[in-house]
Amino acid sequence: MHVIKTEKLRKSFNGLTAVDSLTLTVDEGEIFGLVGPDGAGKTTTMRLLTSIMEPTSGDAWVMGKHIVREAEAIKEDIGYMSQRFGLYTDLTVMENIDFYADIYNVPRKGRQEKIDRLLAFSNLTPFKKRLAGNLSGGMKQKLGLVCALIHTPKVLFLDEPTNGVDPVSRRDFWRILYQLLREKVTIFISTAYLDEAERCSRVGLIHKGNLFALGTPDELRKLMRGIVIEIRPSEPRKAAVLLREQLPPDSVGLFGERIHIVTQNSDMTKAEVERVLTKVGLTINSIRTIESSLEDVFVSVLARDRE
Repeated sequence: MHVIKTEKLRKSFNGLTAVDSLTLTVDEGEIFGLVGPDGAGKTTTMRLLTSIMEPTSGDAWVMGKHIVREAEAIKEDIGYMSQRFGLYTDLTVMENIDFYADIYNVPRKGRQEKIDRLLAFSNLTPFKKRLAGNLSGGMKQKLGLVCALIHTPKVLFLDEPTNGVDPVSRRDFWRILYQLLREKVTIFISTAYLDEAERCSRVGLIHKGNLFALGTPDELRKLMRGIVIEIRPSEPRKAAVLLREQLPPDSVGLFGERIHIVTQNSDMTKAEVERVLTKVGLTINSIRTIESSLEDVFVSVLARDRE
């Protein structure tokens, strides 16, 4: 049985389609990543699957239960951590956990043992008396995760859980998720970070409500057409603008201090890059051919979709 199944799931708001004919399945024990930029439809998809809102059309099931007809039953099987998790900043870590345990009707018998295990699991034991408002961003995310897990859900929905969190806390958060997988928890996570998608069992690439690629990270890399050149120039933003003017704009992607260009002829493209950038006095610190990442696949597949 598929843990999550959608068939032509659609949601519109005042004529604007946020999710368009979404069809996918997620199996038990998977960590499935829904990946796309802001406004792609990730949060709307998450709210539909957690029965927070009803679809305009289409169907979906979670643990075999229909998201509309059996909405209340679904909520017993899932944990949901939204982008803005509802922590109470004037309560301590322990008080927040107890509050959510009461909401989920977690039995008093055995509750403390479960809480102690989750605190140790998330490395929050030393901070259980600290006010939630005084926690770092990474610790708040861990506390949010503990609150979502307090009733032992079978499926965990995480909406961009590491957005704005420092790299060390992001790594710790993913370590906890991998531990959950060993306990047979199925995880559905949305993220705008393409490097995080590399950690998922399978990935769905979504843009403007449309799922336009689906598969394992390795399968998605095979969708890549062309060679990827990575450039590290002195002024990345300025360089990216110039290169989009001189090269096919959809082939140029800016990723922090790096520019990636998808091309069919690496030698010709390298020569053109050097000509364009040196002409305006920009320094090229490095230029090389690299293995494609999911970032490159996203740019490449999206460009083909537009064509």
